[in-house]
Amino acid sequence: QVQLVESGGGLVQAGDSLRLSCAGSGRTFSSVAMGWFRQAPGKEREFVASISWGGGHTYYADSVKDRFTISRDNAKNTLFLQMNSLKPEDTAVYHCAAGLSMGGSTSPDAFYYWGQGTQVTVSS
Repeated sequence: QVQLVESGGGLVQAGDSLRLSCAGSGRTFSSVAMGWFRQAPGKEREFVASISWGGGHTYYADSVKDRFTISRDNAKNTLFLQMNSLKPEDTAVYHCAAGLSMGGSTSPDAFYYWGQGTQVTVSS
């Protein structure tokens, strides 16, 4: 069974940092792009960041650029999202996703496998 399991979420104050992890199992994701999306209550799911299969190309939403960093450890089949300078508007459930191709994308349609998500809450 193919699974993506996120961890690392929590309740923090504005300005704090969190590091999310996404562990893959059931198949290797080292040859495909992966990404992070988030969904706040009452809002649609939105793109956060994605990374190509080898990590050489990364893409970020304007709202998180220069604050968040996506990375991956293919040997451990794990994806990361380092989040710095967190803001209350970053509050959401964060989902990791894996695509079927090598290149990164900002569209959820490019991703096939999805995790259940981890809650990130940023208080002001």
